Amino acid sequence: MNLTAIQAALRERNIDAWLFYDHHHRDPIAYRVLGLSPNLMVTRRWFYLVPAEDEPMKLVHKIEAGHLDTLPGKKHQYSGWQELFDQLKAILSKHRDLAMQYSPNNSVFTISLVDGGTIDLLRGLGKNVVSSADLVAQFESTWTEEQVQSHFAARDSIDAIVAESFKEVGRRVRNGGTTEHEMQKWFLEAFRRENLFDDDPPIVAINANAGNPHYAPSADHPVSMREGDLVLLDVWGKKKTPNAVFYDITWMGFVGPAPSGRMREIFEIVRDARDAGVKTVLDAIGSGRRIAGWEVDRATRGHIQKKGYGDYFIHRTGHSIGTDVHSNGANMDDLEIHDERQILPNSCFSIEPGIYLPEFGVRSEVNVLVRAKSAEVTGKIQREIVTI
Repeated sequence: MNLTAIQAALRERNIDAWLFYDHHHRDPIAYRVLGLSPNLMVTRRWFYLVPAEDEPMKLVHKIEAGHLDTLPGKKHQYSGWQELFDQLKAILSKHRDLAMQYSPNNSVFTISLVDGGTIDLLRGLGKNVVSSADLVAQFESTWTEEQVQSHFAARDSIDAIVAESFKEVGRRVRNGGTTEHEMQKWFLEAFRRENLFDDDPPIVAINANAGNPHYAPSADHPVSMREGDLVLLDVWGKKKTPNAVFYDITWMGFVGPAPSGRMREIFEIVRDARDAGVKTVLDAIGSGRRIAGWEVDRATRGHIQKKGYGDYFIHRTGHSIGTDVHSNGANMDDLEIHDERQILPNSCFSIEPGIYLPEFGVRSEVNVLVRAKSAEVTGKIQREIVTI
């Protein structure tokens, strides 16, 4: 835990304190931000208060009194419910505005982890519970320079693997055939050689299967790849080094001399929507303007809607990227939620609009890294469907 940085962030946001609370590991964010062991046996409630000023305070049950001993601050203990209430009231007496893993109306549902009863309890004590969403983004989803370099290392490997994979599909199709699942296994072997980790295998999908954003190839239901197929490759991974972060891209290819005019039309709409989202970020960061995730989604989605395919873009524009491929920073989202979280310096996210038709789907995905005064697409940018 970086106590100095947390307290500085609270003062910057004019929040009195950040109140962490857990029972039975309901809040994994707390363990990561505080640096607590995820292996603690937590059968009783604990609270940890980090004020903007002064010393933190702990409240733990007497039979699990050592749970927060790795953290700084004064320890308070309780046993019965009335004692818990009185101790909590005393600890919070000087603070009104409390950040917690809470989101009004459950808007940012990945952050909204505190149960309603606990919120009721704190409001009954006269406290104003505010969302910790931007705090969580700062401490979970902004990168060190070493992590930036790990992203670039993953990029170099994955961009090369994807380029080679299109050649491999062509070789196999024209020399005995292959399936989506066999190509997925090819990717896994390439990842092993490049010391890459992926929490789930990459997506290899053709034609109608590419119209399912979370399609998964299966050995039980192999799908052959042939001349005339449109191929979607969604590939993500990170280096197997401590605190490495992910790189996550989607590219499109066509097995044959040229895709149909319809395929090119849909790809170009998606490509231009992607570029509209990228431009929105680059322009805002370059001019020093604060920008939230929903604004990027609106830019990409607006382009697809103008072209008449809004009903076929069925997911958010992009997600935060970190040590997990889906991290806890701002998502590029004005569909599934209205994500008002600020895009922070030293954060990274995907921009990946798609159009998913019954006969085929198209998605194009890049990663955008934001610095204090600039932003960049970190990898290669697809401009045309790859001819396989």
